[in-house]
Parts: sequence; C-alpha cells; structure tokens
Amino acid sequence: MTDILHRIGAQAPLEKVYEAIATPAGVAAWWTQQTTGEGTVGSDLDTEFRTLEGELVGTIGMRVAELDPAAGVVDWLVTDGPEEWNGTHIRFELHEDEDWTIVMFRHTGWAEPVEFLHHCSTKWASFLLSLKKYVETGEGEPSPRDVRISNWH
Repeated sequence: MTDILHRIGAQAPLEKVYEAIATPAGVAAWWTQQTTGEGTVGSDLDTEFRTLEGELVGTIGMRVAELDPAAGVVDWLVTDGPEEWNGTHIRFELHEDEDWTIVMFRHTGWAEPVEFLHHCSTKWASFLLSLKKYVETGEGEPSPRDVRISNWH
C-alpha cells in the first residue's frame, strides 16, 4: 500500500479549519465548488470536478466515516470515483501549535504508486494551500478555479 501524506499550518482557529473540512459548504469553498451531502457520520459526500468551461472532468463519492470535533478528526471513505481511489481513506487530523492549526493530511490505501498517485499528491498539496487560504482570508481556490498542473485536471 502507498499513501499520500502532507502537513500544512494555517493561522486560523482549529474550529474554523474543522468546519472547512467537516461540512459540505466548507469543502466547497476550498476543494470543489460542486460538493453536496449532509456532512454527518454515515452520510454521503458527493463532489464533481469541472473545467472553467463547465465540462465534467470527474466525480468522487465518499462516505463520512468519522467526525470528531473534539479530537479534530475528519475521515472519508471513497466509495465511488477513480479506480485507484475506491476504498481509500482521506483523513484530516488537526492540532494546535501556538497560534497555528496544523493539518495532518493522509490519503491512504493506494494499491500501488502509479503515475496518477503522483498527480493526486500534487493536486492535494495545491488544494491544501487552497484550504489554508480559505481559512485565513475567507477565499479559497476550489475547482474549477484551482491550479492546473498538467493535461490531467
């Protein structure tokens, strides 16, 4: 198994960062504008990724596996999406360090380190920077306004 791991800090309260990753409206502000769902444990979170022209690039369906505001943990199980993503977990663990909230990010359970994993690792890094920008300034760069890093979206 191969995992994507990132660490990023934001100068924002932990509660604000938690809300940005634990609610569909929060996720829509930094990952992809097309995010729907209830945002409760056991419920589904559905996302669409589109080009600026509106062309559908792909979809990802996830089940909210864990939400723990006291521990600062959000965990999603990917149930429908790119073949390499199905069955993987996307996990955010938050903690405070002085006036920073630290996000420990994991996208775990990749079967092998295929080229798509490299692409997704870079995209996750750019989306985590979007999360940082969103909680610090109120404006993220979610899809479709995200940084395009190659001919893959």
